[in-house]
Amino acid sequence: MPLLPVVRRTLGLGTLAGAGLATYAAWEARQYTLRRVTVPVLPAGHAPLKVLHLSDIHMAPDQRAKQEWVRGLAALEPDLVIDTGDNLAHMRAVPVVADALGRLLDVPGAYVLGSNDYYAPGMRNPLLYLLPDTGKRNTSTPQLPWPDLKRRFDAAGWVDLTNGFGSLTVRDTTIAFAGVDDPHLSYDDLDRVAGPADRAADLRLAVAHAPYLRVLDQFAADGYDAIIAGHTHGGQVCLPGGRALTTNCDLEPARARGLHRHPADSAPGDDGSAWLHVSAGLGTNPYVRFRVACRPEATLLTLVPAD
Repeated sequence: MPLLPVVRRTLGLGTLAGAGLATYAAWEARQYTLRRVTVPVLPAGHAPLKVLHLSDIHMAPDQRAKQEWVRGLAALEPDLVIDTGDNLAHMRAVPVVADALGRLLDVPGAYVLGSNDYYAPGMRNPLLYLLPDTGKRNTSTPQLPWPDLKRRFDAAGWVDLTNGFGSLTVRDTTIAFAGVDDPHLSYDDLDRVAGPADRAADLRLAVAHAPYLRVLDQFAADGYDAIIAGHTHGGQVCLPGGRALTTNCDLEPARARGLHRHPADSAPGDDGSAWLHVSAGLGTNPYVRFRVACRPEATLLTLVPAD
């Protein structure tokens, strides 16, 4: 067979395969999924707590299916909501996010912001998702109306954990929180939240948008029972079976999403260790709306006694 027709046929098949993968990836980015995870962190005798972990919603006004799906999460009747940032993806997204959260804003909550709450998304090469984080931060795009988002959350009584502490009593369980501003932008001020976690509380939770190791190391060493984070999108473009190729931070891909220990080789009860839950999040960059083997998610964490 002449070489030229073979080349043309190969290129045609490659183009067809690429188009098929792109179509699938765009479809998967809209397959919103609820994960359920049990975390053994409560003292003996405490009733289980349902904690809804939301992250990386990346909401734009035209994403009506996502808005409706988020609105339906109120039917889970969580005892607590933890939002780990990157809620916004558009200048007009704040009222849309608030409307989608709906009755969830009536539930006790705690939050931090992420880089995509602060800065508008921009066009980017999709292949960059497969490369290690270079340390460069997108701060050249216009700022989003994040102060309006904070006002909405604060008015709902949600605890702002931006480089600070907080506390809530939820169903007779006292929770001591610590949190940092977005480590991906190097906005985290670990000195402000350094020191032993409050041992008088029943439960100690730490919250961050991006799970950089420096943040995880300090919170685990300070005695927090669990660390809640997002940012990674679970790798977003994964191998079959959900194996992540990257995390967009210095956390290793094996812990890009789900429940793990930190340090990774620690066990429950080890001094200076904690549970770590990383959400794969609900959204994407609005200019690159695709996921592969990594469906968008929210997680219902059921906290139970450690014994």
